Amino acid sequence: MLEVTPLGEGWTLRHGSDRLPATVPGCVHTDLMAAGVIPDPFLGHNETEVAWVGRRDWTYERLLGDSSAQEQTDLVFDGLDTVAEVSLDGRPLGTVRNMHRSHRFDVTGLTGRLAVRFVSAYAEAEAVRERLGERPAAYAEPYPYLRKMACSFGWDWGPTLVTAGIWRPVRLEHWSTARIARARPLVTVEEGTGVVELAVDVERTRVEAPLVLEASVAGARARTEIRGTGGTLRLRVPDPQLWWPRGYGEQPLYELQLTLLHGDEALDEWRRRIGFRTVELDRRPDAHGTGFTLVVNGERLFARGVNWIPDDVFPSRITRARYRERLEQAAAAGVDLVRVWGGGIYESEDFYDACDALGLLVWQDFPFACAAYPEEQPLRGEVEAEARENVVRLMPHPSLVLWNGNNENLWGFRDWGWEPRLAGDSWGEGYYLGLLPRVVAELDPTRPYTAGSPWSGSWRHHPNDPAHGTHHSWEVWNREDYAGYRRGVPRFVAEFGWQAPPAHATLRRALPGEELAPDSPGMLHHQKADDGNGKLERGLARHFAVPDGDFDRWHYLTQLNQARAVAAGIEHWRSHWPVCAGTVVWQLNDCWPVTSWAAIDGDGREKPLFQELKRLYADRLLTVREAADGRLELAAVNQAAGAWTAALTLRRMSVEGKVLGRRELPLAAGARSVGRVGVPDGLTPAGPEEFLVADADGLRAVHFPVPDREVAYPDPEFEVALVPEGIRVTARTLVRDLLLQADRLDPGARADRGLVTLLPGEEVTIGVRGWKTPDAERARSALYCVEPTR
Repeated sequence: MLEVTPLGEGWTLRHGSDRLPATVPGCVHTDLMAAGVIPDPFLGHNETEVAWVGRRDWTYERLLGDSSAQEQTDLVFDGLDTVAEVSLDGRPLGTVRNMHRSHRFDVTGLTGRLAVRFVSAYAEAEAVRERLGERPAAYAEPYPYLRKMACSFGWDWGPTLVTAGIWRPVRLEHWSTARIARARPLVTVEEGTGVVELAVDVERTRVEAPLVLEASVAGARARTEIRGTGGTLRLRVPDPQLWWPRGYGEQPLYELQLTLLHGDEALDEWRRRIGFRTVELDRRPDAHGTGFTLVVNGERLFARGVNWIPDDVFPSRITRARYRERLEQAAAAGVDLVRVWGGGIYESEDFYDACDALGLLVWQDFPFACAAYPEEQPLRGEVEAEARENVVRLMPHPSLVLWNGNNENLWGFRDWGWEPRLAGDSWGEGYYLGLLPRVVAELDPTRPYTAGSPWSGSWRHHPNDPAHGTHHSWEVWNREDYAGYRRGVPRFVAEFGWQAPPAHATLRRALPGEELAPDSPGMLHHQKADDGNGKLERGLARHFAVPDGDFDRWHYLTQLNQARAVAAGIEHWRSHWPVCAGTVVWQLNDCWPVTSWAAIDGDGREKPLFQELKRLYADRLLTVREAADGRLELAAVNQAAGAWTAALTLRRMSVEGKVLGRRELPLAAGARSVGRVGVPDGLTPAGPEEFLVADADGLRAVHFPVPDREVAYPDPEFEVALVPEGIRVTARTLVRDLLLQADRLDPGARADRGLVTLLPGEEVTIGVRGWKTPDAERARSALYCVEPTR
């Protein structure tokens, strides 16, 4: 049987004449931090102080022995970041130049000092750029010229920390006769029967040896003899339990086992957990344009999505437990689709295992983002090799439902001035419309492929045409009020979002000793977006009086505005299902402490947006919108499997709490559909002193006819009392968007709910965990709400 010897121990990192202890998997930055050579780059301005690390060459070393009696020994690196020379006692084993793939070297009978010398990613990228010519990109750093995590070079939410190191596990594999080189399961459902077609590639030391492949899953078995280097087995599972996205059913998983035998001797095994389901992407043209609707097991879905970036700029630090925690947060927010964005990585098995178990659909970008990518060698060969490896590696996961060629590159070619600058040079189109779809069609034909995001389906339409395919909505954040989301109905919104600062405790940790202000030095350094603070302030000024000199108030209002902006988009687009078939919020997570579009900040703390997503992505959502005739109507969005009928209570109220009009109406929405109820005459609020409240089945929608800065709010009055496991707030006046910032009570404290609007006499209980010394007055000091404009 194949034997594995992990090689995670005993590594050192050369730093000048010194040898520092090295952690593998890891990277140079984390090793230098552990040794006290560099400070934590996430704190203060330290990012700029450690920029030299990415410009240096680095060498990892350890002793390598081989006491195995097996015929062959392979040295296997699951991931090297990025350009390296691997040698053993000075004898070259090979060179690598791709972070996104594994590497295997024959070291049979060899021992000595193993060295992995990493060349600066800058040096490699700049050399390729010099050879192939300049290509346009969204950022000045040279990330398009090598196969490395693009956001290592910085992004509009990320630091520039150009890493190097053995970032995934390394091991020795000892084997004889033959080993399983690749197993590729095509899992489908045909007329109620689960079908697994398992294509297997074998590497041999003895070509003449007769071999047998055996496979089993859910009681089904198959066996075949092979004399070459591959074979295929087909297994049929009667009436399997189907794997469903969360909210639509359960997520049963079955263990698929493959064994390679020589006679009665087992040579190698391969195991994966699979799920039986079908997936389609409906892109048929219709009266509204060209659709983009995911269909799982025949069920058409409105995708409730989030974009995922690497959860740490040093990905080797992301543990299985951390993946699970972050993805459980996504599931708790009502998310059912996670898009792995193209400026990052193909994530580890731990990520996809968690998505399989939680019922989170995965949209996987190939790693290309916001740049023109050369297609010449050596890049083209690396792109094909990484694509082939990762398609096969990830295809057993039932959560994976879509392959996507790139992020914004087709759009960039058309709209960002690339075409004349390129003057005929290659820029990636051959990857997205040629190489990658061929690889997916050959290796994983059970899943759909789309050339990019955004992409209208062909060059016949603008790449970001909202009526065709996927759409990225960034004009609103960059130039307009978030009310602009309501102007149209894209077929699928794959990116949109609004910025806000991280939690207060996160800022305090990341900016120690700084007197916080929107434009204080540390806040500006941890704001990477072009004119980010200007856009925050302009977006705020459209709705609120911008606080002058009151950082705590500014902090609350910008977080509130983020939640309001995302709510404006999701409520509108969900209410237009099935024309719009999904929203994917930019973004779920952060890779360091920063002002960004994330719902969960770089320390893992949940912003108000996170709690708001729970409401926005719930199966049932109540929202007020403007109908085609300009009148107000209630939209009852029902994504549940059963019909929704309820009594709808509408109240026109004054801001002082007086009921000016009231009606009770029947509300009905069929399964997976949207019901609508017009607001009767006499209930439409008029002017800054009135608003509309709609209640049904414990859900509430509130509509004010003017921006908050024009609303004649009373001074908010409320009482606070401690209750078991939290606090109770009782309103004496209208209290708009009350928020407990629990991390102000204790850095480890969390609240179980976010923004809530209370009418006079109403109360709410906010659960708090992780608060060591509860105190009512301290709780009051951590409560914020909308106040009248002075």
